[in-house]
Amino acid sequence: MTVGQQSRGAGNGTASGGRRRSRREEILTIAVGLFAARGYHGVSMDDIGAAAGVTGPALYHHFAGKEAMLVAALVPVSEGLLAGGRDRALGHPGDPRAAVESLIGFHVEFALANPAVIALHLHELDRLPEEPRREIRRLQRLYVEEWVTVLTALHPRLDAAEARVLAHAAFGLMNSTPFLGGEVDRLRCAELLRAATLAALLDHPRR
Repeated sequence: MTVGQQSRGAGNGTASGGRRRSRREEILTIAVGLFAARGYHGVSMDDIGAAAGVTGPALYHHFAGKEAMLVAALVPVSEGLLAGGRDRALGHPGDPRAAVESLIGFHVEFALANPAVIALHLHELDRLPEEPRREIRRLQRLYVEEWVTVLTALHPRLDAAEARVLAHAAFGLMNSTPFLGGEVDRLRCAELLRAATLAALLDHPRR
């Protein structure tokens, strides 16, 4: 189970598909929200326990500390993005535009479901110990390369370095969800983000 799946059930104690989340998953979702709102150093284990209604010993039964929570939140997300990205990139052989659209739809849904995880990744990744931090970076690079492969197929005149520029620009658009207010409903946000990202990737400066 990825954090993305956990976060979608945050309001009612269920995970995606209706399965009731475990206590560990509930605690992790609460911790992610607190870290995103207050920053890693602004949240203590006592704060997390109080928000989750869990006593200290019970909390440490699930997680050794805040670092363990960050690892549990960010590593599965990176693994899930890579696996999902590969599925979409390979799912439309001979049709790079369809592959790009599929990748965009996949990432937009992730970003809308997980704004707190995105905020955590943007601001708190360096809090992780070296080994999991390096693993997350490795998974991220592989995810980017899935986009690069599709973008260079879509735009044969682009080299890989230029395609990475476009990919990261696309991530900037789609990963804006932590900064969006609630004025626009989720379906419309998804539509706007998909359209803006597709337009950015289809129309680029020619050499």
